[in-house]
Amino acid sequence: MVRIVGIQFQKNGKVYDYDTNHLEVQPGDYVIAETQRGTDLGQVFSRPVQTDEKETDELLKKLIRIATEQDLQRSTENREKEKEAYRICQEKIAEHQLDMKLVSVEYAFDNSKAIFYFTANGRVDFRSLVKDLASIFRMRIELRQIGVRDEARMLGGLGPCGRPICCRAFLDEFQPVSIKMAKEQNLSLNPTKISGVCGRLMCCLKYEQDHYEQTRKIMPRIGKEVITPDGNGTVTDLNIVKETVFVRIANGDANEIKEYPLGMIEKVQAPAYTHDEPPRAVQDSEEGEDPSSADKAADKNPADETQEKNRTLRPAKRNKGGYQMKQKETKKAEKSDISKKEHLLGKPVMRENPNRPAANTAAVEQKEEKVTSWADAVQKAMDSIR
Repeated sequence: MVRIVGIQFQKNGKVYDYDTNHLEVQPGDYVIAETQRGTDLGQVFSRPVQTDEKETDELLKKLIRIATEQDLQRSTENREKEKEAYRICQEKIAEHQLDMKLVSVEYAFDNSKAIFYFTANGRVDFRSLVKDLASIFRMRIELRQIGVRDEARMLGGLGPCGRPICCRAFLDEFQPVSIKMAKEQNLSLNPTKISGVCGRLMCCLKYEQDHYEQTRKIMPRIGKEVITPDGNGTVTDLNIVKETVFVRIANGDANEIKEYPLGMIEKVQAPAYTHDEPPRAVQDSEEGEDPSSADKAADKNPADETQEKNRTLRPAKRNKGGYQMKQKETKKAEKSDISKKEHLLGKPVMRENPNRPAANTAAVEQKEEKVTSWADAVQKAMDSIR
């Protein structure tokens, strides 16, 4: 079993898991631990928890010892040195005329190096600045460029709400924030109202985003028709926090907008059709068929009968509103009837001329008798060749 404890090295910074190394520590105690930058002074953030070694994903570093009075005194001296280093670095930046803004200076616990944090619009050539600082402080110098959100976290300040900014107060790491969150929460898209002191979108937009996403899934959309205790109406607006719906209801010649709780609203269900009920257009055609349709059914091809049966079992199409489009179905039925008529290949279609005299009717009949099918003509041609 391993006892794991959370250690925080900077105020409101990220919490790292460490092995207690059999040390009895409590939240608020100061300890000395090994970090990537060397030994550093940290504060216990959480109570020790016993965990199986197999459950730990990586090899945890161990605490070195509990901090003493000398360690705390050294940490206080380093804070004073950081202020002096900040002043000297500002003078050197102005001397070299570099386009950069110094944010903070951090000394290592063992005074092995100093880290200077700055912001800039682009890349900055600070090699000459590093040489001057190294000659003054006689230690290793590091310059790190950070973003505007990290700058606000280091400097602190008051947010638009009047309270200290969240990243300085309690946030240990930044969460991604997008303009989509402001749109879903019906906030004004004015940059001055949804931006923090860093100039980026406020981190608090992320706090209620999960509630908005889950609630919107169970609420009707704007513009949909719903059923209310006062009758049917159209949704005009939503209140996600209170889970209420604003509905426009027709009241005579005027419209009235009322607010209803979500539990009193019902969605209008579209009419459902089953395969047992044929489409309305097919029913009309079956009821109105004439007695001569029996003769036409005898000349139908079996493949056409199967196609017609599948078409009858297929449910009628509906438009976006969920209602049946009877006119389109009627046109489809007419087209299918035309396609079912069989035409013999090679048989000429004789049309009567109303201007032709009646005496020529007998000649036309004799001419029709002489015309044979295409298959007979091919057979006679093959016999003549033989």
